[in-house]
Order: sequence, then structure tokens, then C-alpha cells
Amino acid sequence: MRVCVGTTVHHPEDARITHRQIRALLDAGHEVTFVAPFTHCNVTPRPGIRAVDVPRAVGLRRGKALRAAASALRTAARDADLLLVHDIELLLALPRRRPPTVWDVHEDTIGALDAKTYLPGPVRSVLPPLIRAIESRAERRVHLILAEESYRARFPGAHPVVPDHTYVPPSPPPPPGDHRIVYVGHISLARGAAEMVEVARRLRPYGIRLDLIGPADAEVRPMLRDAQRAGLLDWFGYVPNNHALRMAEGALAGLSLLHDAPHRRPSTPTKVVEYMSRGVPVVTTPLQGAASLVGRVGCGTIVPFGEVGAVAGAVVRCVLRLREDAERRAAMGARGYVEALYHYHWPAVAGEFVALLERWAQAPDTVPALSPSRTVPA
Repeated sequence: MRVCVGTTVHHPEDARITHRQIRALLDAGHEVTFVAPFTHCNVTPRPGIRAVDVPRAVGLRRGKALRAAASALRTAARDADLLLVHDIELLLALPRRRPPTVWDVHEDTIGALDAKTYLPGPVRSVLPPLIRAIESRAERRVHLILAEESYRARFPGAHPVVPDHTYVPPSPPPPPGDHRIVYVGHISLARGAAEMVEVARRLRPYGIRLDLIGPADAEVRPMLRDAQRAGLLDWFGYVPNNHALRMAEGALAGLSLLHDAPHRRPSTPTKVVEYMSRGVPVVTTPLQGAASLVGRVGCGTIVPFGEVGAVAGAVVRCVLRLREDAERRAAMGARGYVEALYHYHWPAVAGEFVALLERWAQAPDTVPALSPSRTVPA
């Protein structure tokens, strides 16, 4: 099977797209053409794929990227058995003549608008009905896969869920240490950037450092650079997911300090499962999905939402208690690792994901928007 995968929004090393889905397709012996912003992100395409470089869609400057992607998809569609796109914008750039097409829904587009601070207020207010119209049209014309069960509420039809699980090492990682905490993922104000800088400042006298591993929004980069120059933390910028998680191993705690927002409440942030997979105790704000998982497994601590100083204070107290109790943090890390290994290991999902695409590629006239509900087993 020849699959064309496309994105102009996501990083070419995006964990779900590249390290999970494309890897699963390659491991199954399929050919992959990957349309993505390689040059913009300074990424060398991995061996085994046919790479097509396009501009990245950033902020309000998306027209050039969309036109380039439309041209690339038209070319790729000529010999592809299936198109797999990851951006809602690319639904507007699909070639008229194309093979079976799949939209991987792994963002609540409307819910995420509030976090897009570059959008002027009037633009943000008119986008929801436009997004709903695009989603409704897509449901009639292409196949959908959903990253979370909670996304079902957005679509009247039934669509398979391919959960955003991670790779879990086959043997237990090293136990949590006592001198650093970590954050892995995109860094923004809505994801707790200000709180994490304050946590780093308060922990410095105790000899505990914060490692930030991930790209950051433009509005928080000066704050992070200042904190790094002051010796409060180490900010590594973008690191491919597999390397980032190895860097997280042995940390005292992993932070997930997302702010309260309706579209986030039912979700379990992938970073929570990733910390668990590496035996790192989790410190998370009480989003419903995250709090339920961490509380049930006993693999971390839940801190309340609140203003920056209050959240930072709660995190610091949790971290200091963990540092003083090596047995407790080791037990948390071990419980998280076992839970991730048995219930959140991507290879347990990968085969069914590939089989799903194979079935759709062989049935070009079928779009199962009204088919019986199906969830890829975890």
C-alpha cells in the first residue's frame, strides 16, 4: 500500500504522526510519502520515506503553505492508495481526484481557539461556525479517525478511535532521582509556562533543577531565555519524542500543569502517559482525564488550578515531599510504568491502525460515517 501523509501545521517529528503512525506503516511494509515542513523545522527526513518539503503554516500566515500542500497532494494522489491528513486546513486542499482519504482528528479545533493568542478577537469569533461546517463536510466526504473518545461528541456519525498511546520500554526504567524535575511537550502560557518558571525559581535553593524539553510559543520564549540565563532551568527546545523521553528518565517528577479549559477536561494529556512509561511520578493539575488516571493508579500527585504563585507553591510542596521519600517516589514510578506497559503501549494499537487503513484503501467508495461504532482496542 502506498500512503501519502500530509501536514503543514505539525512538526515533521510529531510523535503521533511520525513516531507512531508512519513507523507502524513502514514496519508493516508499506510505502510512505510524507508532505511536511522539513526545511522550516530544520529536520532531515528519516530513511525509508519519500519526503516532500512544504512551508509551515504558522499563525495567520497560512496561504503559502496551503497552496504548496495542495500542489504536493495533487502530485502524490496520482500514485497513492490512500491519503492521510492531519490538519483541518488540508481538508480545503484535497485534490479533486484522489484515493480514499482519511482525516486524523487529534485536536479539538474550536476548543483550542482560545489558546491561539495570535488570532484577533473578531477572527476568533467567526471561526467556530466555519470550523463546524468544514468538519461536517469532511464527515460526508472522507474517513475519520479520532484520537480520543471525547471527540465522538463532535460528530453525529460513528468513527474509530486510535488512541494516542506511547512506546513503553520492555524493561523498567531507572527509579526517580532527587535533583531534577522535567516537562516534555509544547510550552505555552496555557500549558503552565509561567507556573513552571516560578516553580524553578522556588526550587533553586533546594538544589532541584527543571528541564524543559520542547518548543515554545513566541510569547513565552523571552521568559524562558531569561530563566535559563539566570540558572533557574535548562530549556532544550525541540527534541524528537523518543530522545525526549529518554532524557526524562530518572527525574524526580514530570509536570503537566495545563490550565482549566472545557476542551481539555475530558482528555488525558499524552505527556502524563509518557511520564508513566518512563517511571517518572506525575504532578498534574486536576483535569478530569489526568486526575482520574493518576488517582486510580497512584502514580503521582494532583495540584489545584489557580494563580501562578499558588500553583507553583503546591507543586514545590509536592516535589519536596517526593524528594524526602525515595521509597514513595519509586513506588509511584513503578506503578505508572506497569500501567503504561499493559494499557498504553502503542504497538498494541499499531496493528489495528494499519489494518484499518488497509481496509479503507481497498474500499474506495465507502465512507463509514454511519457505520457501527468501532474503537481500536487498547
